[in-house]
Amino acid sequence: MRLLNWDEFNLCVKTIADLCVQKDFSGVYGFPRGGLCLAVAISHALRIPLLPRPEPNSLILDDVYETGQTLNKIKEVPGVTAFVWLSKVEAEWWHAVEICEADEWLVFPWENLDFAEQEEKTFHLIRSKTLD
Repeated sequence: MRLLNWDEFNLCVKTIADLCVQKDFSGVYGFPRGGLCLAVAISHALRIPLLPRPEPNSLILDDVYETGQTLNKIKEVPGVTAFVWLSKVEAEWWHAVEICEADEWLVFPWENLDFAEQEEKTFHLIRSKTLD
């Protein structure tokens, strides 16, 4: 289990902001829940509006890319730039601040550690049954 902290979060926000400061976005959208935390921070850092939904030429954020199920929802939106804090696979059409191991259990600073420990146990139990 990897416990991420607020200093790492702030470094992630700075990294994304530095890479995007020269771009002209219509705004920033973050997938609830983890992407929303990043989107609010990036909205402040870049002084661009926080969007209620993805739109053309916007910056789209999420906390983690695991299966692509969430991020692929915006793949066809014209002109979007997508970032995730952590990706469990090599980034393709999106950008990742960091690549991590596919089986690494991540706990973000805004998450409840007790719930995260139970979720990890449940995840591994379900996964072991599907691999049998």
